[in-house]
Amino acid sequence: MPTKAERTTAYIIETVAPIFNKHGYVGTSMNDLTEATGLTKGALYGNFENKEALALSAFQYNSTLLLKAIDDKLNIEGTALQKLFSLTDFYRHYDKFTASMGGCPVLNVGVDANNNNAPLKAATNETTHTIEGKIALVLENGVKNNEIKLPVTPLQFAKQFYTMIQGAIAMATITSDKKYLINTVAYLDVLVKKEIKK
Repeated sequence: MPTKAERTTAYIIETVAPIFNKHGYVGTSMNDLTEATGLTKGALYGNFENKEALALSAFQYNSTLLLKAIDDKLNIEGTALQKLFSLTDFYRHYDKFTASMGGCPVLNVGVDANNNNAPLKAATNETTHTIEGKIALVLENGVKNNEIKLPVTPLQFAKQFYTMIQGAIAMATITSDKKYLINTVAYLDVLVKKEIKK
């Protein structure tokens, strides 16, 4: 059973994660965090060394939720194609998944941290590479099982696949038009069937 201190730390992270994700590191003030948590600055700093440590924990919390959801989609029984379609279906409804987070953590934090926070930028890069690796593993197994054929290495295909998804998320976010994501995912499904299905 977690201690009171552990419960407080978990409460703080869960409460501030969507705030940092939505408003960014610079755009989130300590007042925003004390107001949301109902705790004093002293109480927040008693659990975290500084604002940067808290922002990093908040991103890691959202990242863990995202990676678990991706694992759930890719670890279904079935062929490599079925697993890829399970993932594209997840991204078709990605806005619902990320609504409580304040948007896509990879996009929001990655762009926000790019010029102002090296540890957060490194964390988003790591999450991106982890997702690409998970997709590449599905592709690699698909090739081994003679289910699919790839024109490039599994990792290269995975990177392009994820780039298209992430680009569509960016456009859907910027324009507030979900069609960017829905249409790109539909195109990816067609591309997968046409290009790599045996």
